[in-house]
Amino acid sequence: MARVGVFVCFCGANIADFVDVKAVIEEAKTIKEVKYAIDYKYMCSDPGQQMIRDAIVQYRLTSIVVAACSPRMHEKTFRKALSDAGMNPYLLEVANIREHSSWVHQKDKKAATEKAGDLVRMAVAKSIANEQLHEISVPVTKRALVIGGGIAGIQAALDIADARIPVTLVERSPSIGGRMAQLDETFPTLDCSQCILTPKMVDVASHPYIELIPYSEVIELDGYVGNYKAKIRKKASYVNFKTCTGCGTCWQKCPVKVPNEFNCGIDNRKAIYTPFPQAVPNKPVIDAEHCTMLLKGKCGICAKFCEKGSIDFKMQDEVIEREIGAVVVATGYDLWDARPYEEYGVGRYKDIINSLEFERMVSANGPTGGVPVRPSDGKVPKTVVFIKCIGSRDEAKGIEYCSKICCMYTAKHAVLLHHKVHDSRAYIFYMDIRAAGKGYEEFVKRAQVETGAIYLRGRVSKIYQKGEKLMVRGEDAQLGQEVEVEADLVVLATAIIPYKSNPALARLLGISYDKYGYLSEAHPKLRPVETAKAGIFLAGCTQAPKDIPETVAQASACAAKVCGLFAGDTLKKDPMISTVNREFCSGCQNCVKVCPYQAIVTEDIPLGHGAKEMRTVAKINEGVCQGCGSCVAICRSMAISLAGFTDPQIINEIVAI
Repeated sequence: MARVGVFVCFCGANIADFVDVKAVIEEAKTIKEVKYAIDYKYMCSDPGQQMIRDAIVQYRLTSIVVAACSPRMHEKTFRKALSDAGMNPYLLEVANIREHSSWVHQKDKKAATEKAGDLVRMAVAKSIANEQLHEISVPVTKRALVIGGGIAGIQAALDIADARIPVTLVERSPSIGGRMAQLDETFPTLDCSQCILTPKMVDVASHPYIELIPYSEVIELDGYVGNYKAKIRKKASYVNFKTCTGCGTCWQKCPVKVPNEFNCGIDNRKAIYTPFPQAVPNKPVIDAEHCTMLLKGKCGICAKFCEKGSIDFKMQDEVIEREIGAVVVATGYDLWDARPYEEYGVGRYKDIINSLEFERMVSANGPTGGVPVRPSDGKVPKTVVFIKCIGSRDEAKGIEYCSKICCMYTAKHAVLLHHKVHDSRAYIFYMDIRAAGKGYEEFVKRAQVETGAIYLRGRVSKIYQKGEKLMVRGEDAQLGQEVEVEADLVVLATAIIPYKSNPALARLLGISYDKYGYLSEAHPKLRPVETAKAGIFLAGCTQAPKDIPETVAQASACAAKVCGLFAGDTLKKDPMISTVNREFCSGCQNCVKVCPYQAIVTEDIPLGHGAKEMRTVAKINEGVCQGCGSCVAICRSMAISLAGFTDPQIINEIVAI
């Protein structure tokens, strides 16, 4: 005989203001199987949980219904309360009367109350058919894979490795460092970027628990949490890193020059190169797309002058396989192409550059020796106009979201301009100043007061050339008048966007991404670094625009999650997963096609007892299955069932109303 306990939460005012909680309790008491029903203001609190534990013992309850907020919020909390009282935690049902009733019927309390009563009645009916379930144990491979060698990947790798957990760090470029390596100074403290980044890069290369694989990409990831198998393509560098000393003779002698992407194409590099002086590893690679020897079979000067004989033109790409337990994705960001702003003359006027190009100019190791110059004639600019929100917050031409860091790095650029060119003047056109962070507002004021930067609130309507100058026409909304500035140089604060490869990477990993291409977290507030796929975590700008402190904090959070995952020899997994009745399975494989987690494969079994003929049936990997139920819905043979959502349970819910 079922003995059900019903506990209804006020959720402060979230539920009680729109649902008559007392009426819901009284209706629950009329249900035959309900032996105890009570309400409380905050059921998720310690006193609320204690009420559940006490009632289980006192009234010999066989299942529990909690009518409160979404099970995504506190289902684990209430399951633990049941477990503490000696009851199987999967005999719990959560009736979501907040999101499904009070919040969607705020203008009709009567309807909200009736719906809440129905939801409780359905939950009671389902709980009667609930069965005891037990967590699944999954073995763990204690090795982490970090994809991306920027500051996020570096921090995550170091934190995990410091816990004595082996890490494989994969970086697509020849050196780790990412975007931060391209910066001169960082806001709001104006620390030298290389000074705080380079020691961490060196630590990665020398750490006994970190395997650094540069110039590589992950091409395949199979398996499930704790038991992934990764394939990594290590691109041919045509240089033997074991014998190369990084002396630099090869790139000094190389006659081929190509635009230097690290310096945004402002200067040139050689076909054999290291990205920047502080690169880790500090060994050159050969650019196969521009090397004359690889393209035409001629030249080979680098090999002739290499005393160690480290140049190997026959080197091939290598595929490396690693067994890993968890993945941290930290692929960074790219910059939006400003060419849609035709009225600004982007692409027509040489003296219109983006913020990263300006950053490389003012950098001490940059192409211009730390002094900004006009690309058109090499002269030092005296009047510089900075235009913010280029592509950001612009639904018509760009993207809807705010890129978050542009306000701060533009203020930094104004300060750096003043430091490098003392008699310069900065004009900053802006929509809003968003300086939310420790010391950020003070830094913006410093840029305004110390450097004399003139902030003009308004959009720029047009940029045109007049002699050697660029005429920037816009508005000053605070004065309500049009302004025109004669500029030597115009710097565009372009939007931050995810790398174009993000969607392909998401599909490879089996995780989701949003309409912009950023990888999606499991929950924006409660699980901000986790993905819907267990064991895969997100750090830095691969998820959304972030500044350096937030990126580092998120990377460390990922490391903490990985360490927690590896705390035991096995993982405990939710048992609410699908199972296949092989007797009923027809082998149509529709379930294989619809499974978003690639959790279903096929296997061959004998056609009958002792038969030699074989037939194909579906097989579910319990370590991968997330219990979404897509396979159950599409199975024509009704051969698949989902634990916790069986046919009797669902039918009970339907009959209850």
